[in-house]
Amino acid sequence: MKSSASFSPAACRNLKLASLLLGGSLLLAGCAGNPPTEQFAVTESVVRDAESAGGTQYAAVEMKSAQDKLKQAEFALHDKDYEKAKKLAEQAEWDARVAERKALAAKARKAVEDAQQGVQELREESLRNAQ
Repeated sequence: MKSSASFSPAACRNLKLASLLLGGSLLLAGCAGNPPTEQFAVTESVVRDAESAGGTQYAAVEMKSAQDKLKQAEFALHDKDYEKAKKLAEQAEWDARVAERKALAAKARKAVEDAQQGVQELREESLRNAQ
């Protein structure tokens, strides 16, 4: 018995295109469904480092922004809005990096000022001793 089903070249092309579109959609949906756990681990580490460096004291605005964005990212993660969670976590990471750099720079400036003050005090003491 001969099969009566035969496909034209155009029908085969349409079937291939439909298969590719469906496969691509499933692939994208699969990627969008993965929680950004690695990004969260990096962000949490960077925020802790910034806090340890004195970010809360020397870069309060940036530190607050990093902490707020991380909290918003946690809410988005809980709501399974992984794209938003990743974006917020990345922003929090960079805010924390800025806070850490500002804190380190402020500490370095303070150390230079303290050293200059120490040199000035030594000069004054040596002048007193010389008289």
